Amino acid sequence: MPSKICQVVVFTAMSLSAPNITLAETAPAPKVTDPHFYLTPGYLQTSDLPDSLVLLGAPPANGSAALARDEAAREATIPLRGKARWDLARTDADLQFPQPAKNFSCAMGVDISEEKTPHIYRLMGRVLTDAGLSTYGVKNKYNRTRPFVVHNEGTCQPDEEDVLRHDGSYPSGHTAAGWAWALTLAEVNPKRTDALLKRGLSFGQSRVICNAHWQSDVDAGRIMAAATVARLHSNPEFLADIQGARNELETASAPVQDCIAENKVLSESEH
Repeated sequence: MPSKICQVVVFTAMSLSAPNITLAETAPAPKVTDPHFYLTPGYLQTSDLPDSLVLLGAPPANGSAALARDEAAREATIPLRGKARWDLARTDADLQFPQPAKNFSCAMGVDISEEKTPHIYRLMGRVLTDAGLSTYGVKNKYNRTRPFVVHNEGTCQPDEEDVLRHDGSYPSGHTAAGWAWALTLAEVNPKRTDALLKRGLSFGQSRVICNAHWQSDVDAGRIMAAATVARLHSNPEFLADIQGARNELETASAPVQDCIAENKVLSESEH
């Protein structure tokens, strides 16, 4: 599937197709400009998702201390542009599977793939939809302008910028997905909790490094992720997939990518 899929469009179940992927069966569908959140069915109906309009306030106002914090966080990431951490942020920005599975394989301590760990792989795909869609109430209400637009710059993903210009910045759907994955995978593999949560945090920070989101967008995305995962715990299919994913750990193989290099990049960017 090409990366630049749409301009501002209301995505419906008839507007997208992909090999071996079923469209989300949620109704009514919110106005969603990121098609990744409709590529596979979530566990929850739209009416059962946490309501961002209830859980979140408005984004930081002009002249506020909160907006000054956003600007300071953005400026702190400028030295990372064009470096290894910027490249990792570009990889994190890709929500097209199998890339997200690869992104979390090192933290999980196993090679996550559709062939070797189908329960874990499916779990991640379905959680992506639920976490991403949970952000759109506030996204659509405020339609916050993204930092790269405000500062007339670019992002780590130039081919997505036309879409991002028309997709509300607050809260971050990528961050919601990343933090929901970290929380969920930590349940599957408790021994890797610290590594998974650390990777989930870095996944959200990649959005600031990428110049695609403000820090407050990322913070709000984590709130929606936690609320979504809490809702998922009343869903029998989700709980069954958690157990199936745990069973896969017994025969799972080690990650195939260079985890030492990934950990080095993440550690260096923290200092």
